[in-house]
Amino acid sequence: MDYTTGSIRKAVFMLAIPMILEMLMESVFALVDLFFVGHLQHSENTLQTVALTESLLYIVYSVAIGISMAATAVVARRIGEKNKDEAARSGMQAIWLALFITIIVSSTGFYLAPNLLHAMGADPLTVEMGTTYTRIMMGGCVVIMMLYLINGIFRGAGDASMAMKSLWVANLFNIVLCPLLINGLGPIPAFGLTGAAIATTTGRGIGVCYQVYHFYKGKGIIKIHAHHLKADFKIIRTIINIASPGTLQFIIGSCSWIFLARLVAETGHSAASAGYQTALRVVIFFILPAWGMSNAAATLVGQNLGAKQTLRAEESVMKTAKYNAVFMALVSLIFLFGASPIISIFTNDEDVKIIAVQALRIIAAGYIFYGIGMVMINAFNGAGDTWTPTWINLFGFWLFQIPLAYIMASSLNMGPTGVFIAIPISETAITIAAYVLFKKGKWKTVAV
Repeated sequence: MDYTTGSIRKAVFMLAIPMILEMLMESVFALVDLFFVGHLQHSENTLQTVALTESLLYIVYSVAIGISMAATAVVARRIGEKNKDEAARSGMQAIWLALFITIIVSSTGFYLAPNLLHAMGADPLTVEMGTTYTRIMMGGCVVIMMLYLINGIFRGAGDASMAMKSLWVANLFNIVLCPLLINGLGPIPAFGLTGAAIATTTGRGIGVCYQVYHFYKGKGIIKIHAHHLKADFKIIRTIINIASPGTLQFIIGSCSWIFLARLVAETGHSAASAGYQTALRVVIFFILPAWGMSNAAATLVGQNLGAKQTLRAEESVMKTAKYNAVFMALVSLIFLFGASPIISIFTNDEDVKIIAVQALRIIAAGYIFYGIGMVMINAFNGAGDTWTPTWINLFGFWLFQIPLAYIMASSLNMGPTGVFIAIPISETAITIAAYVLFKKGKWKTVAV
């Protein structure tokens, strides 16, 4: 459908539903690994490996999301202007940029894997057991990058269902391969923790192959042809200008989460670290679908600004924020009353359970604000105004959340509980700031 005309409510739901399902599938990756790894021997160490590696991959996710949001913004503008050829050319330039960056990140992460685990506060046994896992995940991060980026291109074009399908394909293979390679079957040996990394990387790789096929051979809104393959440095510079603050925006947030993970490990113990990371994986499972709905706002803002309809762009964001707040309110109730049985699915260690349940309930207190805030942030990004949310994140995370968590955990001797409490407080402040700046409307004047 044309998202620049007709019912805004219908436009939001036509984009949001496949985007929610797409993000739900992205969150399943971590939960599948967590489920099978959590039932291995030395589960404290295996869970810590998966969780800390996922925290390290936040940096990769940040770069992937940064370039992806730039691609979404540029492609959406071109689609709004009814210029599909330039939309395809812009998408291809984003892919070249991402491949160049990934080669550097992937090789560095593979080589420094044990050092990175140690720097994250992992126990010596965790470093010994988890180095191969971390090497495979960091070395194969090209598939993470491509999966995010190409889906961002599809979303910018309004082809949200294609983005959803690629994640379904990737997850199907991951769900089948995970138990097969972790536990073994017949002639297939049990790789244990390493099998989880192989399964996840392979699943994502197959998802990328599915995306690429439809880019060149499919019948979607946007298609890549031979003449789009030539590097266009003008477009690449535009993407870098949008992606740089966008990447910094998510690196700021990711580094904050990494600091919090280390603070929990230092002020608690390995069970506290495993419990916190287990709770985060569950939180992310529900956060990502909400992020999927907020992605609808990014596409609607980009396409409607391209069509010179600023009022419709703003109305789209406000409606999406309302729907997301309702969804997150329901999720917070589930976590407040069902935290214990949810956590029991992923670990049988009682010490880990106690910490995870506490973390889940405290973090859920700010869920309504998370839902509104992520819509506002994605609206800025969809308009190509990636600097505004970057500044919001810098002040909100580094100058407020981190100092607050440190004071509560260390100075006030609250330990991991202090870290948990700092999360909803800071996220609420970030949402309020984002809403105020959104209503000022500077994002409407950004040229892409």
